[in-house]
Amino acid sequence: MKSIFSSISLLLSLSVMSCGSYAQDDVPIPDGPYLGQTPPGSTPEIFAPGIVNTEEFIEIQGMFGADMNTFYFVRRDEKEVYSLNVVEYKNNQWQQSIVKQGVSAPSISPGGETIYLNNSYIKRTSDGWSEPKKHGAPFDDIDIMRLSASSNGTYYFDTFTPKTMDTPIRYSRLINGKYEQPKSLGPQFGIGRYNAHPFIAADESYIIFDSVREGGYGRSDLYISFRAADGSWGPAINLGDKINTAHSEKNPSLSPDGKFIFFSLRTKSGNEEVNINWVDAQIIETLRPKL
Repeated sequence: MKSIFSSISLLLSLSVMSCGSYAQDDVPIPDGPYLGQTPPGSTPEIFAPGIVNTEEFIEIQGMFGADMNTFYFVRRDEKEVYSLNVVEYKNNQWQQSIVKQGVSAPSISPGGETIYLNNSYIKRTSDGWSEPKKHGAPFDDIDIMRLSASSNGTYYFDTFTPKTMDTPIRYSRLINGKYEQPKSLGPQFGIGRYNAHPFIAADESYIIFDSVREGGYGRSDLYISFRAADGSWGPAINLGDKINTAHSEKNPSLSPDGKFIFFSLRTKSGNEEVNINWVDAQIIETLRPKL
């Protein structure tokens, strides 16, 4: 299934380990949306095998950019070096490149102009992407794994506090050009061993995240919470056994057209095997509370 695409991906990656980015004029990607892939139904499938997901490396944390002509993902090489990669349609052809090395847990702004990387971010420029910049106050002393932003600039993020009873998912609104002190999103986001890697809908109507808690199906599951009309957040709802397995599901994102959920599936530990999967996003409407 991965055949020649894996070999090409390997050659591309090995040729750029010492540089910040590269371009390939002839990435063999089929024509059509979603990198030419046949969309899945309610059962998750591996996304773009041999193009994004390879046998040689570990690929995690995939997401489409706002224009749907860019797909970003993290790849870990045999030296355990992480890099943010992109497959993009440019100059009438698909190209693959490394955006930034040594980073992980990305999320992209709804407009596609900013990529958030833990406690920093990069901005799109006329020449590519800027150097990482810190978020600054009030986030300087917060150990953020993943930050996700809504259309109005509100930040939603996890906090790496595994040995405390602290609520690990918080939010901070942009008020008069400055971010307020982070606030708890609610006690339902602090249940279990951890709650992490949030993805906030652009309109803030729901949030998807991964968590290890009682009643789950595996090592970590994907959950969703919907925002009520009064601004409060509803209970964390497990996405169910069609998506969650006995393994570990993490790092959710939604395609900008709202049609597909992307997430990482880790099926082994130690000699790990991780793939970026995708599935029909209709599950969101199925779980949404009826008014």
